[in-house]
Amino acid sequence: MGEIVKKGWSQYMLQLQLHPLRTKMITAGILAGISDSTAQKLSGIKKIELRRLLLKMLFGFAYGGPFGHVVHKALDSIFKGKRDKKTVAKKVLLEQVTLSPWNNLVFLFYYGLVVERRPWSEVKMRVKKQYPSVQLAAWMFWPIVGWINHLYMPLQLRVIFQSFVACCWGIFLNLRARTMTLKNQ
Repeated sequence: MGEIVKKGWSQYMLQLQLHPLRTKMITAGILAGISDSTAQKLSGIKKIELRRLLLKMLFGFAYGGPFGHVVHKALDSIFKGKRDKKTVAKKVLLEQVTLSPWNNLVFLFYYGLVVERRPWSEVKMRVKKQYPSVQLAAWMFWPIVGWINHLYMPLQLRVIFQSFVACCWGIFLNLRARTMTLKNQ
C-alpha cells in the first residue's frame, strides 16, 4: 500500500509542476466535493443532494483553486518570496483584512443565489445577517492556517494545504448550521 501512495504522490507532484493551475483547480474541486458530501452525510441527509455537491465542486474548481493560485503567487511576488516571521505576519494580516472578507462574501452570495436558488433580495438579507458571525469565526480560525501555510508550506503546496483545511472548515460550518437549525425548531 505504501508504494501505491508514494507513486500517487509522485505523480501528483509531477502534475503540480507541469500544470500547476489545472492541478490546483482539480484538487480544490475534489476537496470541495469531499467536504460537502461528508457534511451532507454527517448532517443526516439520507441521499446526497447531487446538484448541491456538483455546484460546491464547481465553486472549488472555478473559484477556489484559481483564486488561491493567483493570490499566493502575488503575495510571494509582493513580499519577494520572504518567509521570515515578520513577513509572514504581514502576509497573514493582508489576507485577513482583504481576501478573507471577500472570499466569505463571494461564497455566501454564491451559495444563496446559485446553490439554494434563492432570490437576490432574500440572499442579500441573509448575507447581511450571517456575514458578521461568519467573518468573525473565520478571523478566529484562518489566521493560524495562514501562518502555518506561509511559514512552512512551499509555494506550490499552499493552495492544496488551504483547500484541505477548507474541506474540514466546510464540514464544520455545515454542522454548525445544522445545530443552529435544530436549536431553532
